[in-house]
Amino acid sequence: MPENAGTLAMTVPEPKAVPEQLVFDLPHRPALALEDFLVGASNAAAVALVDGWPNWTARAAIVVGPAGSGKSHLTNVWRLKSAAASIPASELGEEALGEIERTGALAIEDLDRGIADERIFFHLLNLTKEKGHALLATSRTAPGDLDVALPDLRSRLRALPMVRIDPPGDEILKAVLVKLFTDRQLTPEPHVITHLALHMERSFEAAIKVVEACDQLALARQRSVTRAIAAEALERVRSQSPAVGKD
Repeated sequence: MPENAGTLAMTVPEPKAVPEQLVFDLPHRPALALEDFLVGASNAAAVALVDGWPNWTARAAIVVGPAGSGKSHLTNVWRLKSAAASIPASELGEEALGEIERTGALAIEDLDRGIADERIFFHLLNLTKEKGHALLATSRTAPGDLDVALPDLRSRLRALPMVRIDPPGDEILKAVLVKLFTDRQLTPEPHVITHLALHMERSFEAAIKVVEACDQLALARQRSVTRAIAAEALERVRSQSPAVGKD
């Protein structure tokens, strides 16, 4: 495995695609995935967890964060390091036992969407203790708030080491917007990015929705993404979801 296999990276748009004013002093990390990763205070603990593999004191952990915050990306990076398979919690079954025995590591994603077989999950956690296998879980909801019927599993989940991905700070939010626009080959002026960051909900999911709305409006009108289009996109997203777009 390459010496830099334990690190992540952020996407820095090509200089010609981003106004010079939008330069962010964010950490650069060599990427393990096809896309890059933006690293900041909001996700530093989760990144440190993945970077710390395989030297985990506990052999199972859970990453908790909102939609669009990068949980799946971090899980993919960990899978590349550990050779783990990934199974949605809602599809968890007997095959998971074979997967963790085969590779010694397993990712279980989206616990908040339901755990198909709680006894299997409990058995998997036991295997991490008995055989030193590793398990990484993700969820939008903290373990203590999950709807789990099996008392033993509920107790075990609450005892797992947990790291959070928090809502992005101002610098990360603007950088995420730049990245999302660049992915769509759009280059709004800096004041448009600032306007969006100021008036949108401070979340990764909101950033994805707002940029998509800007793209649709700009394409429909054959125009670049102006402040007027940005404002209309915010209104469109706000009308679709009352929680998005509030100051």
